[in-house]
Amino acid sequence: MNEPCYDTLAKQALALLSGEDNVVAAMANFSALINDNIDDINWAGFYVVEGEQLILGPFQGKVACSRIPMGKGVCGTAAQTDTTLRVADVHEFAGHIACDSASNSEIVIPVRRDNQVIAVLDIDSPSLNRFSETDQIGLEKLINSFEKALFA
Repeated sequence: MNEPCYDTLAKQALALLSGEDNVVAAMANFSALINDNIDDINWAGFYVVEGEQLILGPFQGKVACSRIPMGKGVCGTAAQTDTTLRVADVHEFAGHIACDSASNSEIVIPVRRDNQVIAVLDIDSPSLNRFSETDQIGLEKLINSFEKALFA
């Protein structure tokens, strides 16, 4: 498995999102960028905060859960705690919501606007322990690029 060059992906994300002010369009292209450049994943996309739940946003992959209660599952917990969650085995995560039974590991990164979580980027893999600390740091940089391009 090849490690993606996150610095290059961050530059591509900034170029891709430059001048884009529509969040849905930006999320759609961003999730495609992730899906096309990161190996061994089966889902990449966004859940958007709406009140006390997350609503499915643009993504790449199989059909997914449409709504996730805030604080539930990996996505809802990451959104509520404003923390990146890297889960080696989703089946061991208390309250995991299985939208796709083929997913075995997951990373979820909060997306912020004006210091408020407005969405999360969710990436799933069929492999156990797919996401490393290097992946986490790189993906957090990518989300920072996304936030700068849209909200700065």
